[in-house]
Parts: sequence; structure tokens; C-alpha cells
Amino acid sequence: MSQNIQELREAICDVGRKMYDRQLCSTNDGNISIRLDDGNFLITPTGVSKGFMTPDMMCIVDKDGNLVEENGPWKGTSEFKLHYKIYQLRPDVNAVVHAHPLYGTVFAAANMPLDKPICTEAALNLGEIPVIKYGLPGTFEICGDIEDYVEYHDAVLMRYHGAVTFGPDVLTAYYRMESLEFIAQQEFAARAMGIVEKATIPQNVIDELYELRREKYSAPDSMGPHHIANKK
Repeated sequence: MSQNIQELREAICDVGRKMYDRQLCSTNDGNISIRLDDGNFLITPTGVSKGFMTPDMMCIVDKDGNLVEENGPWKGTSEFKLHYKIYQLRPDVNAVVHAHPLYGTVFAAANMPLDKPICTEAALNLGEIPVIKYGLPGTFEICGDIEDYVEYHDAVLMRYHGAVTFGPDVLTAYYRMESLEFIAQQEFAARAMGIVEKATIPQNVIDELYELRREKYSAPDSMGPHHIANKK
């Protein structure tokens, strides 16, 4: 079944409005992309608020981020390099969402992975959420060390730069961003109350949930806090 490009343009705009309305990004922050069947990519334009995009603004770019065809004043985001790296490493991923959620961004800046789930859905939906190294936006450095993590995770925090989530379609990628921020809020609250260790799910239960995540949801092999520690 061939892709309906117009529907995909509209889907990106819908996700952009959701991101803006839920304050996962502000002003012109963030970017969204979808992998196309022909090997190109549909991506949000640079310099436009995600809450006020229209379908005609979406850009089609090749693997190098170059416009496949001119689109008036609109140019694809310079952060496409990060998106393409994820697509390269995860053939099952067809959409990528990058945003600056408040709590997730604070954990990212502090280089603190979200690896202390206090709710079963946190472990089931996303598993642990690591922090990748900082990289200069607009350059290949923006990818940091994501290649060390993308095989095992559907979401990562970006040091000093927010978060990125990905999935089989753009709505799933967006919902994972919502989940990431809610998980960050939960852990922040537990830390503020001084009960994070008490509230964290026991490791043996986490291991069971990760096993269920792999078997039932065919999710990446999120290996728990031990994986993050080993990568550091």
C-alpha cells in the first residue's frame, strides 16, 4: 500500500500541535520526521513553531538532508542528521520526534538517566531512558554516542538538548515523548520527597517487566540500569 504524503503532512502537523499544547516545546523548538517508502524523508521546516505548522510547510529531504524539491521559503531542520542516524541504525523506525520537555531536559542536563521507574507502565512502555553525549546542533556531533543506545531503547535524553523518541509511526513516537516526560515528572517528585529509593520498583520486578516488554511488545532489549552502567 503506497503512502499518502498529504496524510503524513497532516499527521506531522497534528503531532506538532500536540507537542506545543502540552508544552513539550516552545517557540520554534523541536522537529519531527517520517521515513518515506522511496528512501526520502518528510520533515518539519526550520524556524517555525510546531504549534502553527501547515501541511504545505513540510519538506521532503534526502539522506543528506538536502531538499528533494524546492518548497518556497521552507527548509528542512538542520537537526535532520540525528534523525537519519536513528533511521540508519533502526530499520523498524519510521518516525522520529525531538522536543525539549521541561523535566526530561533537566534530567538530561544533569546527566541523569531515567532508570528508577516507580510505575509499572514506565518500565513496560519505555524501559530505562539513557542520556547521550552532548553534540553541537546542526553538525554530525549532534548524534553524540546515540549509536551505543539506539538498538536497546525507544527514547533517549540528549545532554543539554532535551529528548528524542522514535517508533513505527509518528503518533507512537509522539506518545513515547509524552511518556518520557511523565516518567521524568514522577522521578522528579520522588526525588523532591526524598523517597526515590523507597519508591523505585525492586530490581527483580524491573527485570520481569523488561522481559514482558521484550516478549509481549517485541520491544528493544532494554537491559536495565546495568546496561547504562556498562556503557559508561
